[in-house]
Amino acid sequence: MDKKIKQWILSTHGGWGSLILRLTLGVVLFPHAAQKLFGWFDGLGLQGEMQYMITHVGLPQIVAGLAIAVECLGTFFILFGIWTKITSIAIFFLFTGMIVVDHASHGFFMNWFGKMPAGAEGFEYHLLVLGICLTLIIQGGGRYSTEKQSA
Repeated sequence: MDKKIKQWILSTHGGWGSLILRLTLGVVLFPHAAQKLFGWFDGLGLQGEMQYMITHVGLPQIVAGLAIAVECLGTFFILFGIWTKITSIAIFFLFTGMIVVDHASHGFFMNWFGKMPAGAEGFEYHLLVLGICLTLIIQGGGRYSTEKQSA
């Protein structure tokens, strides 16, 4: 790997702001990851989530598995500040895919008042995740991350 790319991956310009964004993203993603992996919070669990993504969303099995892995492993990497930039890139592409494949057809807004069928949600939440990821890609993980503070 090129030395400059490696240096960029392992560096952070962020301080407290990046830490706050990183923890916010991790805390918000954690319940979703727990739903997918363990079936917590009324989730489907790993087997149920795979089945849903393959049959309802129409993803190939490998793509569904990768999507779950990115969201679940990414949650822990973000929370602990491990490879924050690379993890943020992966989550950014995951959530862009969620918008394109599923949520854009439901419009902008979340289904706050149950006017859409169950599970049909707009993409406003996803845009917030994208914004946080972009900031972490640019700034790095900030304080208490594994990245080195750079000038």
